[in-house]
Amino acid sequence: MNEATSATTPLGQGRIGRRSRASIPRKFRSILSLNDFEPAARRRLPRPLFGYVSGGVEEENAMHGAAAAYRDYVLVPRYFAGVAGVTADISLLGEHWTAPFGIAPMGLCALNGYRADLAMARAAHDAGVPMVISGSSLIPLERTAEANPRAWFQIYLPPSPDKLAALLDRVRAAGITTLVVTVDSPVGSNRENNMKTGFSSPLRPNLRLAWDGVTRPRWLFGTFLKTLMTDGMPHFENLYAYRGVPIVSRSAQREFGGRAHFTWETFRDLRKTWQGHLIVKGILHPGDARLAIDAGADGLIVSNHGGRQLDAAVAPLHMLPMVVEAAKDVPVMLDSGIRRGTDAVKALGLGARFVFVGRPFNYAAAIGEEAGVAYALSILKGEIIRTLAQIGVTRVDDIDPAQVVPRGVLPRNAFAQDSERGHGDDPIHQ
Repeated sequence: MNEATSATTPLGQGRIGRRSRASIPRKFRSILSLNDFEPAARRRLPRPLFGYVSGGVEEENAMHGAAAAYRDYVLVPRYFAGVAGVTADISLLGEHWTAPFGIAPMGLCALNGYRADLAMARAAHDAGVPMVISGSSLIPLERTAEANPRAWFQIYLPPSPDKLAALLDRVRAAGITTLVVTVDSPVGSNRENNMKTGFSSPLRPNLRLAWDGVTRPRWLFGTFLKTLMTDGMPHFENLYAYRGVPIVSRSAQREFGGRAHFTWETFRDLRKTWQGHLIVKGILHPGDARLAIDAGADGLIVSNHGGRQLDAAVAPLHMLPMVVEAAKDVPVMLDSGIRRGTDAVKALGLGARFVFVGRPFNYAAAIGEEAGVAYALSILKGEIIRTLAQIGVTRVDDIDPAQVVPRGVLPRNAFAQDSERGHGDDPIHQ
């Protein structure tokens, strides 16, 4: 069994419980959780690139608040439940997946790790989980879809109907059937962190940037120069039907504006032309959930863009139950802040059908390419399986909402109505 294969089987021969150090690929033995990928990536990446991935907007309140929200809830386990057959398998939008999570869309990944989008696509395909191709990717969506035929595509709607039609034709031709429309970036955000670390998009060549690259030789030779030799200068590939501007340029301006005038009528028009699954990403208000569904959405992703747009944005987890209630039978997913299997199970217990994780997989691709992403996926899946078993359920669909409760002292009669395990009322969240 090679390292990449062993990384996808964290529980060994059907074992549920502790991992052994010997089961971890040798190059990743200092990394035991998704959080551990971040300091490893910090050591490898030039300061501007790491700052771009790791940073939020303004004071980074939304970014940290999204992650902190999971600590507001705890899990109530049930025992002697017979959990020998525990599985993370789940169905979503008519497809079977081996775990209730996927890789969120992230731009510029191939600048951090060699062909990072392809590494994530292949690892996700092998692991049987979804991966969302970013509209800001530096790898053409066709190449990524070839590496992962089940990949979804995140679209930033172009500002004109003709550019949108051409891009949709391109996406269809690549065989992609699930479109994710990001709605939470009507205007640019105030990313002061980028200015502090020297990041711009496109990057502007200067002595500081050159020094940052030279002092990170593993990145310089293993990612940047290797990319130049094999693929040439990276460009923004997926914003439109045509190739965009290069990632490093003294004068080019990235085309990304022109979305402030969009309304739900814009989405209705898109629904008329797109026959595949149509997902709305960035929902935080239950009223918007209803509007999105009325306009034809097949699914919703509750998200605050990883804390990279509005710094005063509410934590997605806090809004999740209200959005789920508004969405009725339409599947609701959640993105932003998940770093542990317990985080994912809390979100699933509060009504999410699925969750998405971004930054850790970006870091994993930067330090370990496909094997790194495969190992990161295995960590999260292993934690989810262990958490399900620990709380006494064998399937994601069997999580009792009453097992996810607010942190702190509960009313003495909180579980008085729970007369039958797994089929009780939900007194906590009424």
